[in-house]
Amino acid sequence: MRIRNYPDFWSGIMFLVMGVLFVIFSQAYQLGTAARMGPGFFPTMLGALMAFLGLLIAWRAMARSTPEARVGGVGWREMFLVLGAVALFALGLPYLGMVISITLLIGVSAMASHEFSWKETLISIVVLLVMSELVFVKGLELQFPVWPKFLVQ
Repeated sequence: MRIRNYPDFWSGIMFLVMGVLFVIFSQAYQLGTAARMGPGFFPTMLGALMAFLGLLIAWRAMARSTPEARVGGVGWREMFLVLGAVALFALGLPYLGMVISITLLIGVSAMASHEFSWKETLISIVVLLVMSELVFVKGLELQFPVWPKFLVQ
């Protein structure tokens, strides 16, 4: 058998490895049964399902009916923009608050897209700010700053 679709094959291998690691590391917790689930039940089952799906994806990438595909180049700029936006959010949340941190997260990560549009980005920012306020601040009552420290003092 030969690999016909390299992106699918390597994605399947990644899922397989991550699933096996989930199963291995979740063995430190009690599994329980389906009727009385222990803390290790969900990560074990999720890992097993992920490994199984990875195996299916990798196997399917070698089927004769699968069209051939090669792995393209790595989008370094896009990758660093998204990872940088997440890091900026994590570092900024305690000092800048939720509003500015989420705005920066969405604004910077949206610039990684090839279809970047300010209008769509602003709509995303507003919708996600409202949803974050409703879910995290009002619903879950999480204790983190909503506004920057220098505005609230």
